[in-house]
Amino acid sequence: MIELFKPTWMVETAYNIEPQALKDNGIRAVFSDLDNTLTAWNNPNGTPEMREWMNQLKEAGIPLIIISNNKAKRVAKAVEALDLPFMARSLKPLAFGINRARAKLGLEKSEVVMVGDQLMTDIAAANVAGVRSVLVKPLISTDKWITRINRLVERPVMERLKQRFPQDIKWQEKTN
Repeated sequence: MIELFKPTWMVETAYNIEPQALKDNGIRAVFSDLDNTLTAWNNPNGTPEMREWMNQLKEAGIPLIIISNNKAKRVAKAVEALDLPFMARSLKPLAFGINRARAKLGLEKSEVVMVGDQLMTDIAAANVAGVRSVLVKPLISTDKWITRINRLVERPVMERLKQRFPQDIKWQEKTN
């Protein structure tokens, strides 16, 4: 059961995920959570580092799609300035949003990676969908109220993961 929450990789920030490393691993598309993964939940405009990473992905021919549990109106407003496609109401930790996005692109499970800051939603959804995942640290230390509940549950889950998979559950600066 604990395997449901095990990420493939753990990287400090999404912006450190190198397009060449993705290509080397056969990944042709990046699916990403929005709040506190790609942008701070209270700053939808993002940072220069985020925009640089998005440009690197684009130059490498790797599409970036937002997979969010939020309503379409909220996500559309948040990504408007970023000009990103998205799947709203993704129902994470279920695989609906990931599966819809993957089908839309016509990609195999092995060709996508899900990036997110929460074990209980993003990483679990990736594992349910059978795709690889990258757990990143939240961009800021504050969260919306519902996420704060998830963070409380995540702490003991992370401890169990560290006990069960001591070699795999370690933060890396970049993807390998």
